[in-house]
Amino acid sequence: MFRFENKEFFLAYAIVPVLIAIFVLVLQRRKKLLKKFGDYSLVQRMTPNVSLDKRIAKFTIWTLAMCSLIFAIINLQTGSKMQEVKREGGDIMVCLDVSNSMLAEDLAPNRLERAKQALEKFIDKLEGDRLGIIVFAGEAYVQLPITADYNAAKLFLGSINPGIVPVQGTNVTDAIELSMESFGKDIGKNKSIIIITDGEDHEEGAIKAAEEAATQGVIINTIGVGSSSGVPIPLYQDGKKQGFRKDKAGTTVVTKLNEKLLMDIASAGNGAYAKANNADVGLGAIMDKLKQLEKKQIESKMYTDYDDQYIWFVYFAALLLLVEFFINERKSEWWKKLNLFGK
Repeated sequence: MFRFENKEFFLAYAIVPVLIAIFVLVLQRRKKLLKKFGDYSLVQRMTPNVSLDKRIAKFTIWTLAMCSLIFAIINLQTGSKMQEVKREGGDIMVCLDVSNSMLAEDLAPNRLERAKQALEKFIDKLEGDRLGIIVFAGEAYVQLPITADYNAAKLFLGSINPGIVPVQGTNVTDAIELSMESFGKDIGKNKSIIIITDGEDHEEGAIKAAEEAATQGVIINTIGVGSSSGVPIPLYQDGKKQGFRKDKAGTTVVTKLNEKLLMDIASAGNGAYAKANNADVGLGAIMDKLKQLEKKQIESKMYTDYDDQYIWFVYFAALLLLVEFFINERKSEWWKKLNLFGK
């Protein structure tokens, strides 16, 4: 298992395309200035020892060194010691709707991404509880089995998108039933299901499934994401927005939050309902409900020690900078023979 200690520094890589753009602009400006002295090819022949390809090579090596240093700051850590850990907690299964309607943008940046961001913060607040993740649309799938490894949970959470479930729809019933199966035979009052969806369930039986879960001591909480008035669903192609989804008649499809269904499911499951907004997805209110769960001793194997790997990337950056330092921008005889870029 691995993790990143300072993953917020991944944003620093945004400077790389900026540096490349500046380098290209400098080369273009240099070429323009040389053209003022006369024919560009003639000026080049008058300066045969000036090597453009060496300049490009030096910049490329320097940029790779900077990327390596950024990765050193991010600090990749690898698990070095796994042992059995005992802790007091409950089992929580999060059911996350990944249907196309979750791409609606009435929550920023959209319903699904907003829910994922809130879940990551929710995971940071867990103490001793085990967590599992189920994704569902027209069908439900286990994305992450019940685990006490919160870092693994975040990794699996990051990979969730509507494309991972082939059948569209919003089958809450299937999500509840699969959650109950995932708990196994050890059903008790330390189990809870959190359903995050817009509630556009076109199947029947969700309330009945919630009632059945409640008879086995499992609490079901629901979080509604979206607007009750309805918004269109964006249509993306190759990562670019191409308008909005339309039905067979050519009418724009509008998705609405079905609060009544989610309230009824929460009531049948002896849980709570919360409505998400841009300020609060509602997991805070659900967290208060989870504190009421009976705790039991949980034994699980997990990595307890992690080794820092940043030093290898520091060494690699230092080696690259050393190579870059010894590359002279003037052409040498052996470099002329290589003629890498033909310039």
